[in-house]
Amino acid sequence: MIQPELKAYRRCSDRHVLVLETNLTYVEKCQIFHYADLVRKAGNELTGIMKKRYDQLVRTKRYRKLKSLYKKYKDADNKKALKDVCDQMKEMQKQYDVTWDYCRTSMIPIGKKYGIDAVFALTKAEDVFHGIEKCLYSDGETIHFKKRGDLPCIRAKQTKCGIVLKYTEHDLMFKLRNIRFGVKIKDRYEQEEVDAILYYLKNAELMDSIAANTYKETDICVSTYRPCYVSLVCKKIRGKLRVYAHITIEGLSKPKYDRFGNFKHNKGKGIVGCDIGTQTIAYTTETKAGLKNLAERGSCIEVNERKERLIYRAMDRSRRAMNPDNYNEDGTIKKGKKKWTYSNRYKKLRTKHTELCRINATNRHLAINEDVNELRSLGDVFVTEPKNAKKLQKKAKTGKRKKRFGRSIKNRCPGYFQSQAKRKFRIYVEVPNDYKASQYDHTSDTYIKKSLSQRMYKLSDGTMVQRDLYSSFLLYCIDLNTNKIDKNKCIHEFEKQYKNQNETIEYIQMNQIKVMNSGIRVN
Repeated sequence: MIQPELKAYRRCSDRHVLVLETNLTYVEKCQIFHYADLVRKAGNELTGIMKKRYDQLVRTKRYRKLKSLYKKYKDADNKKALKDVCDQMKEMQKQYDVTWDYCRTSMIPIGKKYGIDAVFALTKAEDVFHGIEKCLYSDGETIHFKKRGDLPCIRAKQTKCGIVLKYTEHDLMFKLRNIRFGVKIKDRYEQEEVDAILYYLKNAELMDSIAANTYKETDICVSTYRPCYVSLVCKKIRGKLRVYAHITIEGLSKPKYDRFGNFKHNKGKGIVGCDIGTQTIAYTTETKAGLKNLAERGSCIEVNERKERLIYRAMDRSRRAMNPDNYNEDGTIKKGKKKWTYSNRYKKLRTKHTELCRINATNRHLAINEDVNELRSLGDVFVTEPKNAKKLQKKAKTGKRKKRFGRSIKNRCPGYFQSQAKRKFRIYVEVPNDYKASQYDHTSDTYIKKSLSQRMYKLSDGTMVQRDLYSSFLLYCIDLNTNKIDKNKCIHEFEKQYKNQNETIEYIQMNQIKVMNSGIRVN
C-alpha cells in the first residue's frame, strides 16, 4: 500500500515525456500498426454509441437551459447556484446514460469483439469520455471519429501490465503481448534520461522515501525519474513504418547541452511583453525588441502552403475524373451513400500530400519551440493578451460576411505558441480585456481606436511607431500588482525601447525580411 505522504507527492510532482524510437523488426511493426488500428475501430464504435446518447441529451430544452445557467453561474462565481445546477445536469446525464460508468461498461464487449486487452480498452474509453466531458462542461461542440490511417497511441496507465517495462544492467526492455523490444538511444540527453530511469528502478524504495520525506518537510518536489507508464505511437515517415515509445516520467527533464558542453536553453530573468498576432509575434524585453513571422523554419510557409494546395487540386481533378457519377452538374457532391474509385495516380498524390503535410507540421512545431526557448532566455515573466485564435478562426454567422483568419491560424499556430509559452515561463500573465495595448497612447494618456490595416501610426507627440512593437512595449510596461499599464514605466523606458525597435526595423529592411502584415516595406 502506498504511503499517504508518497500519494501527496505524486499528486503535486511534475511530469515530462521522453520519446525514444523502438528497435522493432518490420514484421513486429506491422503487428503493432494492426493492433493500433483495432484500437481505433473499437474507439470509433464506442464513440458512435456515446455520440448517440449525447445528441439525445442535448436535444432536450431543459438540458440546454441548464448548460446556459452553468456558464452564467460559473462566470459569476456563484458556488451555491452552480452546485445546484451541476446536480441537475448529472441527474439528466444519468437518465440518458451519458456517464463514465456507461461508457466503461459499453467498452467491455467492444474490446472483446476486436480482441483488445482490457487495459487498452479502458484507456481508450477514458479518451472517448474525455471528449464527452469537453462537450458537456467546456467549449466542445461534438465528438469526432478517427479516420482510417489516423492511428491512436497504444497506452496503459501503468508499467506492470499492458506495455510492461523491465530493465537490464544498461538498457530498458519492453513487452507488448508476445513482442519484446528495446529502444534506440541517439544522443547525450536521451542517455542521461535512461540512466536516471534505470537508477530509480534499481533503488525504487529509497528514491520514493526521499521524495516523500522531502515533500512532507519542505513542500518541494524532487525529481525521482519514476517511469509512470509507456505509450506506443505509430507513424509513417517517408514511406517507412516507425514506432516510438513515449515514456511518461516523474520529475523535471534533464537539461540539454550543445556539442561544446554549454547549456542549450538558458533561462533569463525579467518581463517579456509579447503581442501575438495571427501570423507574427512582436516582443519587448529589457535588452531587446523583435518582430518576426510565426512558425518559420527553413523554407517559407507560403511556398509549402502553395505546394500543398497544388497537390490537393490535382487530387481533386483525378477524383472527379474517376467518379463522375458522384457529382452534380454544378460540381457539388451528391448526397447519400456513394462508392469511390481512386486511380493509382491519385494514390501516389495522396501519399505525397500526406508526407508534405507531416513535414510542414513538424517544422511548425520545431520553429515555435525554438522561438519560445529564445524568449525564455530573455526573461521569466511572459505578458500577453488573452487567447483569441479560436474566435478569429470562426466564420461570422449573421449579418455581413466577415473576413476570418482560418488559413493563417492553421499555418502559423498562434494558439500553440501561447500554450508553449504558458508551459515554459515561470510566470504567465494574460492582461484583462480593458488593457487595450493596441489602442493606448502613453504620450497623451488616451485610448485611440485604430483600424486593423493601420500598422504604422504617429503618437500624439509626432513619434512614428510600428503597431505590434508598440503594443509589445505597452505589455512590457505592466504593473504586475494591478495588471494595468504602468504609465511612469512607459515614460521612463520609452526612449531606450524606441531605439531598440528602430534597430529591429532597420535590421528587417537591411536583410530584406518579409514580415507579414507589419507595414514595414522592403525593396
